[in-house]
Amino acid sequence: MQPVLRTRREGQRDLPVAVWRFVEPRLVASSAPHGGGIGPRRWIVNATVPASYGRRDPDRHLGKLGVSLGLPGRGAAMMTAVDVGHLERASDDGVDVVTSVGLGKPLWAAADESSRAADARRVGTVNVVAFLPERLTDAALVNAVATVAEAKAQAMVDLGLPGTGTATDATCIVCPAEARLHRYGGPRSVWGARLARAVHAAVLAGGMRPAGEGTVR
Repeated sequence: MQPVLRTRREGQRDLPVAVWRFVEPRLVASSAPHGGGIGPRRWIVNATVPASYGRRDPDRHLGKLGVSLGLPGRGAAMMTAVDVGHLERASDDGVDVVTSVGLGKPLWAAADESSRAADARRVGTVNVVAFLPERLTDAALVNAVATVAEAKAQAMVDLGLPGTGTATDATCIVCPAEARLHRYGGPRSVWGARLARAVHAAVLAGGMRPAGEGTVR
């Protein structure tokens, strides 16, 4: 599902915002700083922010952004220093994935304690928005979030990058509120396998593009 590209003014810059707006609420599982968790959502936003972003209230900031864009009800919103006008999309048999890929500063999830301060200063974010045509149970949605992380890590191995992700990656998994119910979201389940392949393909393609290149196709 392709987003609508909007812009917002911040300081002296016009910054892009990718917006998905749903006619009816969708069931969303998300780690986004605004509207995270599991529940019905009316919209999703992936907003570009400056690489120097240092606000300590991203939840409130993104909520106000949703209001300024005229988005109704509750949604989920995330941010990235990547230009969200340059997104990567991949599909696999009914699963559609759109990513903003910033892998300039990857890190290992299980890095030792001494790495935390250095990692906090690194800039890089991989945001994943994945659309499934059938509904997963809450447990399966949690499993699907883990599947996204595994597929992303696999793409980074294939790219030869020393890490499993970045410190600020966010995920949104979207499915219908009412549809056939599936109880599994792992990488060998029907929808988990398709999700994994689509995420891997999108992150791999985004990681192979020179910075600043690429578009939603």
